[in-house]
Amino acid sequence: MPSAATALSRSPAAPWAGLVPGVVLCATVAAAAFGLRQVPGIGVLSPMILSIVIGMALHNLLGTPAMAKPGVTFTMRRILRAAIVLLGLQLTLGQVVSVGATGLAVIAAALVATFLFTKAAGRMLGVDRGLAELIGAGTSICGASAVIACNTVTRAHDEDVAYAVACVTVFGSLAMFLYPMLAAPLGLAPDHFGLWAGASIHEVAQVVAAGFQRGEAAGEAATVAKLSRVMMLAPLILTLAMMARTHGAAEGARVPTPWFVFGFIAMMLVASVAPPPAELKADIVAATTFLLSMALAAMGLETDLRKLRAKGLRPLALGAVSTLFIAVFSLTLVKTVL
Repeated sequence: MPSAATALSRSPAAPWAGLVPGVVLCATVAAAAFGLRQVPGIGVLSPMILSIVIGMALHNLLGTPAMAKPGVTFTMRRILRAAIVLLGLQLTLGQVVSVGATGLAVIAAALVATFLFTKAAGRMLGVDRGLAELIGAGTSICGASAVIACNTVTRAHDEDVAYAVACVTVFGSLAMFLYPMLAAPLGLAPDHFGLWAGASIHEVAQVVAAGFQRGEAAGEAATVAKLSRVMMLAPLILTLAMMARTHGAAEGARVPTPWFVFGFIAMMLVASVAPPPAELKADIVAATTFLLSMALAAMGLETDLRKLRAKGLRPLALGAVSTLFIAVFSLTLVKTVL
């Protein structure tokens, strides 16, 4: 007669039970990040950023428990993909149309130019290809969310992810404070300032904070422009997947198709045809942010600071020049074509 332990090991629930400690740990870190935002002065940081910082602190000071590792890996892969699919519900085709053809052209041109510039600058600075792509994705699209989403196909080291997130956080935060002070000297109207901020500042929260400092009209224009830019995450991931597949085929490696991107697009279409009620949408936004925070907590719980320090300052310099490039390039377009 089989023992209870043997019966449990044969149970369909047994593999999932092994994931519970790690998933709970990631959720706990994410919850702590949300709690920390209530402390004065820390609320300007997104919970995703705080999650990776807390996760890194736990891993490097105490170590990630062995029993938690399966759940941490699951969070980095499966839960992350689910969060990206849900992210599509925050966008509608109507929002994209409201930006206008010229505005969308400015956003797309700035995105493509910045990503290609960052890759080229990365080669010149001697930064690893994977890390340069992550910095380029975070700078050109939507900060930490783009970094961890693109890593599903670039498959860089966890330390590369942490470094790229640090870059987009530092320089995006600087932009959040500097842009509103530059609006008047540059002679930008509220809608033009909003487009500039939405087309070039990294995180959604940073764009919203910068935009509304110049008034409601600027804030709304910045938010819509930024969400339109987030929509372009899907084609970038698909492009990176094709590039990685070509590169992997040459080395005998197999790169999976990012099916979750099609889920992202499907959710955007659902939100366009049958938008959820305001209260439900607010809950979806909160849930998506929490799941993304869990994914970044998992990244932190796998990041070794010694390996991070070994990468030196070159990737940080790459993040700086990439941020400067997208700021100047998008401003030039806004001033010349609008």
